[in-house]
Amino acid sequence: MEIIASVAAIPLFRGLTPEQYDQLGTIATVQQFERGQTIFSEGAAGAGFFVVQSGRVKIYKLSIDGKEQILHVFGPGEPFAEVAVFLGAPFPAHAMALERSSCYFFPRAAFTGLIASNPSLAMNMLASLSIRLRQFAHMIEDLSLKEVPGRLAAHLLFLSSQQDGGDRLRLHITKAQLASLLGTIPETLSRILAKLQKQGIIAADGAEITIIDRERLEELASGEARL
Repeated sequence: MEIIASVAAIPLFRGLTPEQYDQLGTIATVQQFERGQTIFSEGAAGAGFFVVQSGRVKIYKLSIDGKEQILHVFGPGEPFAEVAVFLGAPFPAHAMALERSSCYFFPRAAFTGLIASNPSLAMNMLASLSIRLRQFAHMIEDLSLKEVPGRLAAHLLFLSSQQDGGDRLRLHITKAQLASLLGTIPETLSRILAKLQKQGIIAADGAEITIIDRERLEELASGEARL
């Protein structure tokens, strides 16, 4: 009953019937991961998908020389590896727990059976994948067209929108991980953060960030201004 109640609270499954929640609860299992533990590796069989219950998980790629590029960081309530459900293909990237994490695992075979008999569940999955595709499109645009200050500004604004839209926000990953997510190196990120503070655009206290000049930050994110 506890798993069923928790599954019903996951945004991906919003709007389903009690019977559908019961069905999801019967196929879901809870998996625990320690900080730094690999959840799956790129190329491993895509046996199902996950939803973060607690903690944080990073999805990343590794270059031939071992350089890491973080693609996403997921927190409570967010699904990942959904593509495995539809394609039955190997996982296209690595996943690792950034902190002690608990995830629900939904095996592909059992979940596709539920989708076949529950169109509303399929629509929810498609909506989730559409959001993920849009995020990738923005990420590609930022990495290819924006300089690092613009990428950082856009990310801070995104975090603000995710954290109640206020001017105070918290970084839930280290600066090294944030640098990887933005396609830069920690030293460059530190210099840009220092410039943003010096120019009175933000104030930083460890992981706590306060947006002081939102208009200027938006101009940097859109490319209308340069740092």
